[in-house]
Amino acid sequence: MQFEGIYTPLVTPYHDDFTLNEAALAQTVNLLIDAGVAGIVVAGSTGEYYAQTTEERLDMMTRAASLIAGRVPMIVGTGAIRTEDSVMFAKAAKAAGADALLVATPPYAYPTGREIALHALAIDRAANLPVMLYNYPGRMSVDMDEETLDRVGRSPNFCAIKESSGDINRLHMLARDYPHIALSCGMDDQALEFFAWGARSWVCAGSNFAPEAHIALYQACAVEGDFTKGRAIMSAMLPLMRVLEQGGKFVQCIKYGLTLRGIDAGPPRKPLQPLNKDDKRALAEVIATMNTAIAHITGDAQ
Repeated sequence: MQFEGIYTPLVTPYHDDFTLNEAALAQTVNLLIDAGVAGIVVAGSTGEYYAQTTEERLDMMTRAASLIAGRVPMIVGTGAIRTEDSVMFAKAAKAAGADALLVATPPYAYPTGREIALHALAIDRAANLPVMLYNYPGRMSVDMDEETLDRVGRSPNFCAIKESSGDINRLHMLARDYPHIALSCGMDDQALEFFAWGARSWVCAGSNFAPEAHIALYQACAVEGDFTKGRAIMSAMLPLMRVLEQGGKFVQCIKYGLTLRGIDAGPPRKPLQPLNKDDKRALAEVIATMNTAIAHITGDAQ
């Protein structure tokens, strides 16, 4: 599988009582596909999988597959502490019609590179689907190191890595030493650098509510190779990225951003709390300013 373009880790819209808002979920899927995203990721952290029961996660797989209806690839996250649970989610994802899996480091367990590889390979054996690895030491406390990458590289299913460490040296290492594992940007404020080093995809939560802006940056850098235009678009997006990454309210901002587009994504599940009025106003202003700037750069109405 070739990962190229913008991949959106889908939010899970809730009513105020935290039950699934089915209408808003369908609206979100259609918004993303109509905007031109390359694929949709189900059961990522942006989708709040960690706050869902097993039954809810399984239901989301089949529900999302039905809504996507083969229009774009569906990638399903297998995140869990226990390898056995990740294997179960991977098998269920395949049964639901997933096109690929997102495989992260088991959180909290603090596994070694070899143990991460064995975890990933167990998932691979169970599902035999294309895999995008997910390296996010900020949440998992450990890196998918060279031992991990060398071991999983023995299976051709491991075809991409979403790199979210923020370590530019890892970006260089992956680009130079592991060209057979496609780079996917997982650190939004480094998207320009990822594209400069050959990344062909970007897994970005902000594309839930601003797919046009994220696609514009991908188009400028990865498709047109116009990094002057790309720098201008990136400059316009950086204030939004600062709000998302540095405010400590990531999922809340993503959901409210979608609400600003007329799709009520609802509150995050506890322990997270919704944005306050000041946060909402600040986010709305940043998004409006970004859209105006990018429209000017690209000549398109946002």
